[in-house]
Amino acid sequence: MAMLRFAMIVHEAEEGGYWASFPELPGCFTQADSLEELRQNAREAVAAHISAMQERGDPLPESGVLVEPIEASVELAS
Repeated sequence: MAMLRFAMIVHEAEEGGYWASFPELPGCFTQADSLEELRQNAREAVAAHISAMQERGDPLPESGVLVEPIEASVELAS
C-alpha cells in the first residue's frame, strides 16, 4: 500500500464546523464538526477519490506537496 501526501485546504464553514478541499484532487471535498474529525474524513475522502480515479483509468496526480502556513503583518487600505 502506497502512502501519498496531498495538500488539504481547511475552510471554516459559515454554519459551523469545517470543510476541506484538495488542490491536486479537483472535486474531492469533505466536512466535519471538528478538526480531528475533518482529518479522519479527509483520509477517507482522498482514498475514495484516488480509488475512483484508478477505476476510471485517470492518471494519478503528483504527491508530496507540502503547505506551510505563514503570517505576515500588512497594512490594509481602508
